[in-house]
Amino acid sequence: MTTETVAGAAGDAGSAGATPGAPGGQILGAFSDALAGAVAGAGNAVVRVDAGRRSSASGVVWAPGGLILTADHVLERDEDVTVGLPDGRTLGAAIVGRDPGTDLALLRVEGADPTPVERGGAPRVGSLILLVARPGAGLATSIGVVSALGGPGRTRWGGTLEGTIRTDATFFPGFSGGAMVDTSGRLLGLATSYRGWDYGLGIPLETVERVTRALTSHGRIKRGYLGLTSQPVAIPEPLRQRLGLEQESGLLIVGVESGSPADRGGLILGDVLVAFNGQPVRDTDDLLAALGPERVGQETAARVVRGGEPRDLSVAVGERP
Repeated sequence: MTTETVAGAAGDAGSAGATPGAPGGQILGAFSDALAGAVAGAGNAVVRVDAGRRSSASGVVWAPGGLILTADHVLERDEDVTVGLPDGRTLGAAIVGRDPGTDLALLRVEGADPTPVERGGAPRVGSLILLVARPGAGLATSIGVVSALGGPGRTRWGGTLEGTIRTDATFFPGFSGGAMVDTSGRLLGLATSYRGWDYGLGIPLETVERVTRALTSHGRIKRGYLGLTSQPVAIPEPLRQRLGLEQESGLLIVGVESGSPADRGGLILGDVLVAFNGQPVRDTDDLLAALGPERVGQETAARVVRGGEPRDLSVAVGERP
């Protein structure tokens, strides 16, 4: 193709884009209508949640029976929680259960049974994504792309996330607890911008489904608890060789709560925790991973290095308050 041909084609395309009835305008119009339809469709299952001291947040109709999914951190009170429905009604809601570890909470609205959101598939990096929220009486939205898929991993509050959805879509005030949907309006994850993260993200359906099952059945998720504070510390090479340790670090215990499981189990300041339940402990994430719900109430083997010598202890894991 010659330079003149390319220039002519570009000029024709520009002219077409400026003509309302031209194919380019029709395509953009159809795309715009599709996005607006996706927001409206998802919005039929997006509610306003009033449980904070100042501003409202959002929630998603999760299941029949008036079950509403929202972000745990927006629930700043346990009573007098209200939900603003898409039809304009504001009704009271009770907390079914909440899990700060994954920042998820489940409410049950009283006196209504709104239609649950349609659920989608797994997101893909580069796909368009919409945030649909109800921070006030009406809907609000933001658009972006799936910029990254993270995880699995642990949160700093002891929860397990099978993954996270990162997006460059803007999280406006009141968007926490809203729906993260695809261009068909199907739910991909729950939007949250908790202060512990320095960006907005989506909690994917895999995590949401696991946690909501537990909240529906038990109202909470058990978290293991030892009652100690620690920090990673390097293990010198000569000590590693003498003790037969392959790991390069452990957890230095810098605080033990009086009467805690760690205290009763014999852990003391200055111990270096190197194994728990038979698994190496190199950092805080390793210890959190070993303190799953199944360990609560269980006597668990702990190996520490004390004064340069190994020592094996047994700790009855408690439940995090």
